[in-house]
Amino acid sequence: MSDSDDTECREPAGTFVPQIDALLCEGKAKCAEVCPYGVFEIRKLTGTERAALPFLTRLKVAAHGGKQSFATLAHECRACRLCVDSCPEDAIRLARAG
Repeated sequence: MSDSDDTECREPAGTFVPQIDALLCEGKAKCAEVCPYGVFEIRKLTGTERAALPFLTRLKVAAHGGKQSFATLAHECRACRLCVDSCPEDAIRLARAG
């Protein structure tokens, strides 16, 4: 990453973290594609994760391949908002870490 890419980000790493709404996420991977810091992982939900979702959300998840986004490196987020702006389901928001 070049220094010019850093100017697009608003905060030092770890000041904000992405929070993903599991009821909305369809695992389309736009967040993972645009994040310059590799914060997101798209993977299939475990049986336990699926079971914790409401019935209609489980159906939606199944229809989209059983995958969702996870902010596995949330501490690397620099609040550039590329993930928020690219998510077609509006499933991501940034929250102050702490």
